[in-house]
Amino acid sequence: MSSSSYCIIGAGMAGIAAARRVLDLGAQVTIFERMEQIGGTWVYTDDVGTDRYGLPVHTSMYRGLRTNLPKEVMGYPDFPVPAQTDSYIVSDDILSFLKLYADRYDVKRHIRFNHHVTQVCPTDDGRWLVEVEDLTQSRSKCTYRFDFIFICNGHYHTPSVPTISGHDRFRGQQLHSHDYRCADHYKDKAVLVIGAGPSGMDIALELAKKAKRVTISHHMDRLTFPFPDNLTQQSDVDVLTENGARFTDGDEIPFDVVLYCTGFRYSFPFLAPDCGVRVEDNHVQPIYKHCININHPSMAFIGLPFYVCAAQMMDLQVRFCLQFFTGNRQLPSPSCMAADMETEMEDRRRRGLKRRHAHMMGPEQGRYYEDLARTAGIEPIAPVMTKLHNESSQRFVDDLIHFREDVFSIVDDETFVAL
Repeated sequence: MSSSSYCIIGAGMAGIAAARRVLDLGAQVTIFERMEQIGGTWVYTDDVGTDRYGLPVHTSMYRGLRTNLPKEVMGYPDFPVPAQTDSYIVSDDILSFLKLYADRYDVKRHIRFNHHVTQVCPTDDGRWLVEVEDLTQSRSKCTYRFDFIFICNGHYHTPSVPTISGHDRFRGQQLHSHDYRCADHYKDKAVLVIGAGPSGMDIALELAKKAKRVTISHHMDRLTFPFPDNLTQQSDVDVLTENGARFTDGDEIPFDVVLYCTGFRYSFPFLAPDCGVRVEDNHVQPIYKHCININHPSMAFIGLPFYVCAAQMMDLQVRFCLQFFTGNRQLPSPSCMAADMETEMEDRRRRGLKRRHAHMMGPEQGRYYEDLARTAGIEPIAPVMTKLHNESSQRFVDDLIHFREDVFSIVDDETFVAL
C-alpha cells in the first residue's frame, strides 16, 4: 500500500478516473468538488451567471443535449457505457454512467462535495498546500498538504468571447453558449449564432425549431448540407450595429440576440504563480505530454486535449502520470521535457495550426495515445476507439442533420461496424 497522498480537483469525468486509479494503488486520495454531485460539465442546471454561493456556474450543459460522439467511444477502457439501442444518447445517460463508474470503484466516499479550491501552492519540500472553502459552512477555509495533485477541473466552463467592433452598441441580448439552456427562450426571435463548431451547429439547429430565424456566422468553407428554411449562413461579422450586424461581405441584417458559440478558455484561477504554469493563447505550458507540470512534476493536468475519446484518454493520462509519480519510471530532465513539448509545437506549426490549437487532437489523436503508452510502458487505447471517433466526426461534418441516427457496434480492438 502506498503512503503517498493525492489531491484531485474536480469530480467530473477526469477526476473520478484519476481517483479510481489512485485507489487501485492503495494510496490516500481526497477529491474536492465545488458542486454537490459528481459529473462536472454533464450536470444540468437552469442557473446561469453565478450559483447560490456567488461562484460562476460551472456547467455549460443545455437542455435536451444528445452526445455528438457515439457512446461506444465514450466509456472508460474497462468500463463501457451501458448498452442501449442508440449510439448517440442524452446527457442524463452519460451522467448516470459516471455515477455507476464512481459507485463501482467506491470513489464517492473520498469526495468532499461543496468544497471550492481557492489556492494551490508548492512547498519547499516538493509537496502541495491546497486551500479549500467549505461552501456549506459559511465558506470557512482549511489548508491541506498533499504529495501529488491532479488538476481535473475541465475546460468547458470559462467562455472565450471575441471582441467585435460595435459590441457595446448592440441593443439586443448578447450571451455565450455557456449560458444557453433552452431554445424556448428564443421563440419568435432573430438570433445570430457566431461560430460553427460542434456546439454552435447543434444549438443553431435547436434554435431553428423555435426562433423566427437563425443565422450562423463563420469563416469556414460554406456548409453544404440542407438546413431548415429559417436557418442561413453568413460570413464573419464585421461590426455589430444597434439593431443587428454587418458582415464582411457587406450584408447588414437585424437581430434580437447574438449568441457566441466561440469556445472556452483553459482557466486555473486557484494556481499560485509559483506553481510555474501559465496559459498563453490557450496553450497550457510548460507541461510534458499535455499532462505533467515540467516545473513541478508532482502536478498533472488530466483532460486538456480536445477532439478526443475523452474518458479513454483521461484514463490513459492518469495511468501515464502514475508510472512516474510512483517511481516505476523516471521522468526525463526538465530541459528534455521542455524540448519534447517544443518539438510537438513545432510539428503543429508546420501543419498550419495556431498556438490556440496546442491541445487539439482530432485525427492525430492516435499518435498521442500511442506516444503516452510507449513512453510509460502501459497498455494503450484500443485502436478501434480512434477509428470510430474519426469516422463519427466525419459523419458530423457530412450530415449534421442525420448523423445521430447512426448506430455502431464494436467488434474487437481493431474493428467496428455500422448497423
